[in-house]
Amino acid sequence: MIAHLDGQVTEKLPTSIIIDVHGVGYEVIISAPDAETVNLGDRKKFYTYHAVRDNGEDLYGFSSLAAKKLFEMLISVNGIGPKAAIGILSLGTPEEVRNAIANTDASFIAKAAGVGKKSAERVIVDLRDRVGIPSHYGATETKFTLAPTGPNDEALDALIALGFPLKEATEALASVDASLSVEERIKQALKKG
Repeated sequence: MIAHLDGQVTEKLPTSIIIDVHGVGYEVIISAPDAETVNLGDRKKFYTYHAVRDNGEDLYGFSSLAAKKLFEMLISVNGIGPKAAIGILSLGTPEEVRNAIANTDASFIAKAAGVGKKSAERVIVDLRDRVGIPSHYGATETKFTLAPTGPNDEALDALIALGFPLKEATEALASVDASLSVEERIKQALKKG
């Protein structure tokens, strides 16, 4: 299995990019927020999910490990396939999507292409206890611009890379001062976890 790709973006298509890794071009389907941050010629690293179907194979890419884990949780929901999951992740940053699920905001999830009201409610029911506590309360707004990535994402990615499930990593970081350095936040979260 391909765990990640690190290479130069050579083409940018409407729903995917082609990333050249040592002379081999991989087409990678990415979310709208990730697509906004990619420019031709950029060197990028994407964590990948390889989806095999009866009539083909697709490679999905994520700029963070947290986004990949959230994608894997979404496709575990009955009726949500990889295309619907990437549509949900295209609604906003992974944290905004995670927060919408934690806040049981089915109307936010239902805005994704290919996801109806019943599917959105199923996502909420199946995942709200697995995504961790909400980082803020209230309805989530649909955004197509990516918020700047802060230390929260790096610390969350590091905890996930250490083997923490998304829910536990989120909960461990919830009580840690966000103004600390990434390394210090990870240390504090490990002490509490």
